[in-house]
Amino acid sequence: MGILKSLFGSSEASKPKNNFNWIALNSMEQLDEIEQKSNSKYQAIFKHSTRCGISSGVLRQFERQEDTGEVDFYLLDLLSFRPISEEITSKFGVMHQSPQLIVLKDGAVVAHGSHYDIMSVKI
Repeated sequence: MGILKSLFGSSEASKPKNNFNWIALNSMEQLDEIEQKSNSKYQAIFKHSTRCGISSGVLRQFERQEDTGEVDFYLLDLLSFRPISEEITSKFGVMHQSPQLIVLKDGAVVAHGSHYDIMSVKI
């Protein structure tokens, strides 16, 4: 087995590195915290459907970017926390899509995108 790993590399080496320090978004109370924190630092919410191939692909592609620490990144599992997604739509006025990236600054949405447009959202 060691020879095969040295010839072909381990499966771990072929996986893209996750450069993000995701914060799990799993409670309604966090939305108020995110809004408040946006007064001093950009906040980004990534709505992810674990059953959607496009969502998984975009998430992997997004994670290939470097997390510089200048933005707090929240990951919302839509299947587990649908009511939070609905509250985001209501609170911030951005129609729900999946996958979706919503960026907040000073309590307001300053950028958003869905599907492959997520990769062109400027923060």
